[in-house]
Amino acid sequence: MKGFRGLPFALLAVTTACGYHTAGHAAQIPENVKTIAVPAFVNQTRTYRIEQLLTSSVVSEFTSRTHYRILSDAGETADATLRGTVLSASSTPLTYNSSTGQAASVLVVVSMSVSLTDRQGKVLYQNPSYLFREQYEVSQDLTSFFQEDSPAFQRLSRDFAQTLVSNILEGF
Repeated sequence: MKGFRGLPFALLAVTTACGYHTAGHAAQIPENVKTIAVPAFVNQTRTYRIEQLLTSSVVSEFTSRTHYRILSDAGETADATLRGTVLSASSTPLTYNSSTGQAASVLVVVSMSVSLTDRQGKVLYQNPSYLFREQYEVSQDLTSFFQEDSPAFQRLSRDFAQTLVSNILEGF
């Protein structure tokens, strides 16, 4: 029985050192940050109001997933500021209807640059090349036709916001 004395400690060591960690524990944001300013993103494209849609989605995502107080103005009261620039936005036909020659599906692509800095200007998070895509089918029925690119941009902005907030919180 002498050899079994260390067995409980060995089992404890093996079962507790599995190497897994819970997502979100490797936060990039310092503990002293309580408020984050998210001013309207800059739009360098010709896509109308895309910056407003993306900014709104990011604010909603931060509000629903975190405890941070979100401000719309990068004033003196913000502990950190998240700035974004829409670098490009495009809609390109992917497939065509063989009988009519019209587009049957379209690919929407948005490129973004984002940085989160603290009050002193130290970069807490930065990604100069986010690239998001969303595909949609073009309705061929003229009686039920509606412009699908706006819902596609909305889906894309939600995906972007979820990814951005996850990346900032999880330190990737």
